[in-house]
Amino acid sequence: MHKHIEHAENNAPDKNGDGIDRRGFLECMAWAGTGVLWMMSGGILKSYGMSQMIDKTTGGLKSGLVVPKSDFSFVQISDSHIGFNKAANPDVVGTLKAAIDKINAMPKAPSFVLHTGDLTHLAQADEFDTLEQSLKSVKTEKIFYVPGEHDVTDNGKLYLERFGKGTQGDGWYSYDYNGVHFIGLANVTNHVDGGLGYLGAAQLKWLENDLKPLSSSTPIVVFAHIPLWAIYPQWGWGTQDSEVALSYLKRFGSVSVLNGHIHQTIQKIEGNITFHTACSTAFPQPAPGSAPAPGPMKVPAEKLRSMLGLTSVNYQEHDHTLAVTDSPLT
Repeated sequence: MHKHIEHAENNAPDKNGDGIDRRGFLECMAWAGTGVLWMMSGGILKSYGMSQMIDKTTGGLKSGLVVPKSDFSFVQISDSHIGFNKAANPDVVGTLKAAIDKINAMPKAPSFVLHTGDLTHLAQADEFDTLEQSLKSVKTEKIFYVPGEHDVTDNGKLYLERFGKGTQGDGWYSYDYNGVHFIGLANVTNHVDGGLGYLGAAQLKWLENDLKPLSSSTPIVVFAHIPLWAIYPQWGWGTQDSEVALSYLKRFGSVSVLNGHIHQTIQKIEGNITFHTACSTAFPQPAPGSAPAPGPMKVPAEKLRSMLGLTSVNYQEHDHTLAVTDSPLT
């Protein structure tokens, strides 16, 4: 399921002939790429766009969002691409910091943050340094990571040294929090540019064994970089052997699969599983099939803001269905 919600604003002043000036760009990226707030309460998982938190002090518009009480909450950010400096975003550090400001402005700090990959653009040591230093200011207990294909151009050596301690194989692992089982998967190590993601036999066997002891009533959250469903295989937007992984998850009543990679929010619901991709904090990419190829997309302010919306996902545990509500920022 993919619902597109539009909310247009007046165009930002064009000082560079490209439809938007730098200040306007940063403000708009703060709207479009600040992440997703996930809240768990009594087995029900709901998601909110972090842009809902923006108020008039940051040039945005109050949405009137009332954040409900929850057992715990966490924030998903993705695709920070530290080191990228082309026209689609000449200041990726600035837009990452805009995302961090939104997290730190939350009424209650999230229990943890998930970063779903492409921390850096070229897997250079200085890029990892900048990312790590920036994220030190996040008000949260812990940050969990999975690698993106841009983080493993050296076969994942630096990523695993810096962010993969205690993980297995190419960076996969699991943990439990407040009765929810979280699984971080690595599906980019054998990734070829433009090709599909790949989990591999060793990781799939580990996943099968990891899930075996769990009750079917255990809520499951899986997070990986490349989507685990075929969004647009022609662009490599899917994972080659994901069907095997998903077959292990079918017996659970509540499963959420969170990804990045495609730099836009697309959601699909399949039985008991909801798939959700997050926006990038760096730059948008074209909608599936709408351009000759994927890649950084330079867009004016009103285009960025049309990506905004609120999606609530409510788990109905007894009949294994989900109620999905999309709302514009009005």
